[in-house]
Amino acid sequence: MSTTKDQRVRGYCAYDWGKSAFETSVTTAIFPAWFAYLFAEANGISTKLLGSEWTADAMYSAAVMIGALAVAICAPSLGVIADRRMIKIWWLKILTLVGSVSCVLLAFSPYLGVSAGWVWALIMFMMANVGLNGAGVFYNALLPHMGDESEMDSISNKAFAAGYLGGGLLLVVHLAMVLTLDGTWVIPFAMATSGLWWLGFAQMTFRMVPEPHIENEMEPMGLVASTKMALGEVKSTLTDIKAFRTLFFYMLAYFCFIDGINSVTALAGVFGIVVLGLTTTGLILTILIIQFVAAPAAIGFTKLAEKWGTKQALQFSLVCWCFVIVGALSFAPLELENHDEYDIQYSWDEANGTYMATAREGVNPIAALPDDDEQQWALTHEAVLPVQQNTDYKSGRAVEWAFDSDGNAVPVAVNLTTENLAALEATMDDARFAYSIEGGTFDGTTGLGENHPTSLGDGLLDFIPETARTYVWAPLGMSVFFQFLLLGVFGGALLGGSQGLARSMFGQMVPETRSAEFFGFFGFFGKVAALLGPLIYSVMTVWFDSRVGIFAISLLIVAGAIMLRRVDVEDGIAVAKAEDARNRQQDAVTA
Repeated sequence: MSTTKDQRVRGYCAYDWGKSAFETSVTTAIFPAWFAYLFAEANGISTKLLGSEWTADAMYSAAVMIGALAVAICAPSLGVIADRRMIKIWWLKILTLVGSVSCVLLAFSPYLGVSAGWVWALIMFMMANVGLNGAGVFYNALLPHMGDESEMDSISNKAFAAGYLGGGLLLVVHLAMVLTLDGTWVIPFAMATSGLWWLGFAQMTFRMVPEPHIENEMEPMGLVASTKMALGEVKSTLTDIKAFRTLFFYMLAYFCFIDGINSVTALAGVFGIVVLGLTTTGLILTILIIQFVAAPAAIGFTKLAEKWGTKQALQFSLVCWCFVIVGALSFAPLELENHDEYDIQYSWDEANGTYMATAREGVNPIAALPDDDEQQWALTHEAVLPVQQNTDYKSGRAVEWAFDSDGNAVPVAVNLTTENLAALEATMDDARFAYSIEGGTFDGTTGLGENHPTSLGDGLLDFIPETARTYVWAPLGMSVFFQFLLLGVFGGALLGGSQGLARSMFGQMVPETRSAEFFGFFGFFGKVAALLGPLIYSVMTVWFDSRVGIFAISLLIVAGAIMLRRVDVEDGIAVAKAEDARNRQQDAVTA
């Protein structure tokens, strides 16, 4: 089917519009909080793996890392084959199917039991990321075929803007569902519809974007032969690296700064839930605002690139990213002040002469597995906690917070004594909950677990959020939700522009006749970067804490920004044009 340039660009943007549902609703807004809930329900604050204690955010980042590694290994070879055969759109279809169907299958997680649900969610999330990242190699490889280098900034940023709008619109629907509908089916439904949205809008791309024409297309080869050929071409390209010195140096710079940007955006949701204690609704609201800030900002960066040049506009965005990440390290929940802010609330009942214990709405579940330390803690202090016996034998949980079927807290009469209160307080060093007592003999008594989100001071970098909380957030009365929202606005303003300009700058320096091969390398560097960032975050979080993990990956943005200063874009464009001329001349001679 013949299509005009405008139709091709619309079709190209439609893919970003569709896939961003997974990146927005699933990866950033819903899945981190949902996975943290499933993980905590089964394991409490951490689980032992490979001899170390793994938290939900460390496990999540490891899953992102593994999914990225699978794509990184295959991307350059697949790109070589796609440059010699007209199969870019074919591969885009296959990998889109893998990603979107895996996203739909995420919805089955809560129905597989507590101990298996979080594992299934992690596996399907990895598979969905494999589909997303793999499809991205061939989707990006289509960019040089959408227009000439003077149009690259505009097309790339239009696609990112479409993605933010498309993902944002579906997120509005998901937010409305979370806020207005009850039932365990709501979150799984949001997961499934994200996958269907991705797959549905991708059909526009498949219809409107033609397969780029290749002169003298390579004859079909067997799997072994095509793999050997592809690996040989990859080796040849790497040995001829001097011919594309500028392009490969840019890829090293890109490796560093995109690692930091993508890792921060991928891990922001789980960081907000696990470290800052945000609610799912608060997180979704923040991500929603980011979407509608990022879309016009991406177009704004196109104007900035027209005025300053692509390289200078990209450098400006990276400098701003450094300030955003330093700001993120300063965020901290305000200290608990009101009785109803505590996870466990004891109120004196004068009529009955006893304390009534209530669990705060939204408090994280007690770990479910019978041999978990947190379940043992709950059983030990069952007499003074607002818990009830669990009747669902399948979950393995003996006790859980006392809530009715509508999720409302059920007050439980308890017999608080000096002895059992002292015993509870003695266990708070390892707890992630906080309690407050109002009225009666122990009026005004509070307890704060060392692993509670508001507990600061023990981490290597905790002096940063502690100082900011004392001198900035507390005087302003700014809760952690508004702190995170502030991060979202600034990060959203930079996100679309930095990603769009990075892709556009690479597209300008890539030979059109070898676009899939080089975008395969681009994908390789990007995916290895996506591997490295979560790996750094996981290791630093396991060794130190989550704030050290964020700080570590921020250093990569600094390194990338410094390297970017040495990239000669004009030289890269000239080399690409010379390579295209040579390849087309060879094709003409062969024909």
